[in-house]
This record gives sequence, structure tokens and C-alpha cells, in this order.
Amino acid sequence: MIKAPKHISSIQPYQPGKPIEELERELGITDSVKLASNENPVGPSPRAVKELQKNLADLNRYPDGSCYYLRSALAKKLRVKQGSLIFGNGSNEIIELAVRTFISSGDQAIMAHPSFVVYSTIVQAAKGKSVVVPLKDMKHDLKTMASKITKKTKMIFIANPNNPTGTINTKKEMDAFMKKVPDGVLVVVDEAYYEYVESRDYPDSMNYLKKGRDILILRTFSKIYGLAALRIGYGISTAGIVEEMNKIRQPFNVNTLSQKAALAALKDDKHLKKANSVNHKGKKYLYKELDKLNIKYIPTEANFIFMLLGNESAPKLYKSLLKQGVIIRPMGPAAARVTIGLPAENKRFIEALKKTK
Repeated sequence: MIKAPKHISSIQPYQPGKPIEELERELGITDSVKLASNENPVGPSPRAVKELQKNLADLNRYPDGSCYYLRSALAKKLRVKQGSLIFGNGSNEIIELAVRTFISSGDQAIMAHPSFVVYSTIVQAAKGKSVVVPLKDMKHDLKTMASKITKKTKMIFIANPNNPTGTINTKKEMDAFMKKVPDGVLVVVDEAYYEYVESRDYPDSMNYLKKGRDILILRTFSKIYGLAALRIGYGISTAGIVEEMNKIRQPFNVNTLSQKAALAALKDDKHLKKANSVNHKGKKYLYKELDKLNIKYIPTEANFIFMLLGNESAPKLYKSLLKQGVIIRPMGPAAARVTIGLPAENKRFIEALKKTK
């Protein structure tokens, strides 16, 4: 049997959860609530659903390889040139494109821990080395990350807001950090939860792009736009960086239905406001109830809450809630992440949580 090289065989593959239907069958439960994957509980825009239905008869045709109409609308909305945009099968694909384009064997990429696990996996697959810096006060330690830059550094990943903590780095912190990053190092700012942020201290990463910095801003239609199943994300960067990444991007990497739905969702401001309102109210409710239960948590700027549970208690809590039909995400032995859901889902989670106390 053929063997994969060590830099591939040593990767721990992502472990997807079981389908809800299968979990319900195994546990003998019904009507379970999934609060594990940071999905938008409001669902997709009705406009997006209508576009999907309209285009089902054209599945025999290849997609528009340039995402022409979505690119035009998004460029206008963001006030950038069309050549500054790149689209992918979720922002995951854009991360992979960036790494494959700019990292060679022995090159280094700096990232935080805990943060989005995909960064280190893709860097390793490209024979790069991940330089991991622990969070400080539950957010990226940008000072230490800057101090780790060497001649081998080609890329720095910053999730802002960070997943799984929901924290942000402020404009002041990012400004100071960017001053320390030399030319030739690509700063990848992952803003998957950008639309949920309420803090006035949140940096506008587009300003660094306007100054011509080597930056790639990642955003997605999977979260607040509610199109996670369609897998479509995008990157914003300089035309030169996008041009290089496009050299290895596969043709037709974003399917037709994804493009149509994303374009419709982009125009539905009413749906966006509704999703934000549901998230804001849900966040305040969960804060109040978690305080009553004396459960520590990190205030969030995203659509999920990171709970601090103490030694070895997260797996036990996960299993207990699962038996009650509530699915959350354990994050190691002492923490767990819960997605902010609809009011009834949030209440169901709290009531189940009370039974574990």
C-alpha cells in the first residue's frame, strides 16, 4: 500500500460530528437542538432561497468561473476594485489557496492557540512550520506574535473575532502590530464573524489594505448570511496577491447555486438586521442565565459563547446535555462553546444546563 509522506500522515484529520438524525436514533431522543457549529439559527435569507429554487433547472451548466455578478456587487458594496476579490468553497479554501501560494517547505506561519484549527493543518500540509503563540487574556497576544517574526516568516493568521473565544483585538492593538510586520509577510485576518461585532474598538482592516499592506481579509456567507451548506466565502486583498492565488485556484470552484444565493443574501439588509437582533438578544439572555448559574464565560463579539468550566468537566457536561437533546462543542477538558440560538433554543439549553448542576 502506498504511504503518504510524514508531513501528511502525521496530520490529525478534522473529526466531523454525526448527523443530528443519527444522534437522535442512537440516544432515543427527538427534537434535538444543535448549538455546536456557530450557524445562524434564523436561517438563510428568503431571497436566497427563492434564487435557489429559480436556478435548479440549470444544474447541467458549469458555473461562472469568475463569479462575475457576485464580484461586481461585492466590489461596489466594499468600495474595492473587482481584482481585489477572490472567492472560494468557504473561506477554508481561500486559506488553503493562500498557504499553497506563499508558503514553501521550511517557511513559517505564526498563529494563536486556541484558534481556528485549519490554519496549522494546511500549513503542515504545505511542509511549512506553525509557530504557535498562546492567547493572552483570551485574545491574540499580538506583541509576542510580532516578536516571533523571522526571515522565515511568510504568513501570520489573526482570527478577529477569534474562534473559539469570541474575543477581538482592538484597533490600537492592530495598529501597533501592523507597524512591526515587515513587507513580504502576509497578514491573514480571518473575519468570519465580522458582521456580528458590536464593539466600537474593532479595527477596520480595510484601512491596512488601502495603505497597500500585504494583507488578506477573509469573510464568509456561512455565518450571519446563513448559507453554511452552500460553502461560499471570499477574500479581499491587493490585486497582486489575488492574481498569484488565482494561478492555483481550480476553475469553477464556487458552484452556481452558491453564487446566486450569496448575491441575493448580500442585498437583503432586512434579514441581516434580523439575524443581528436575534443574536444580540440571545447573547444578553445567556449572559444573565449563566451568571445565575455561576458559570464563567468570556464576553463575545461573535454568535457563540466560550464557557470556562473547570478541570475535566467539559466532556461530562457535553454528554449530559447530549442526552437531553442539546448539542454543544466541548473545547478540551475545561471549556465548551455554545452557539447563540433562537430564544426557544437558548431557553432549552439553559433548562438542560440547570439539570446538570
